[in-house]
This record gives sequence, structure tokens and C-alpha cells, in this order.
Amino acid sequence: MKLVSNFIANEDGVTAIEYGLIASLVAVAIIAAITALGSKMSGTFASITGNLK
Repeated sequence: MKLVSNFIANEDGVTAIEYGLIASLVAVAIIAAITALGSKMSGTFASITGNLK
């Protein structure tokens, strides 16, 4: 019975899952920011290329 109660009280796996969720949310935020900036940068580079010709 004590083994079962110790298993239920153990929260080490929970913190690992939380860190994994936080890391995935940070990755999604970075991808969204790069995607948003990518279209703006593409327009900027196109403008520069047009001015150089």
C-alpha cells in the first residue's frame, strides 16, 4: 500500500511534462514571429533588389 501511495505522490514526471509544454509553446511563438517577419523581410529584399537594377 505504501508503494502505491509513494507512486501517486511522485510528481517528477509532471514537471518534465510541464517543461516540455513550455518549450513547445516557446517554439510555436518563435515560428509565428519568424513567419510574420519573413513576409515583411521578403518585401524589403524585393524592394532593395528592384532599386539595385
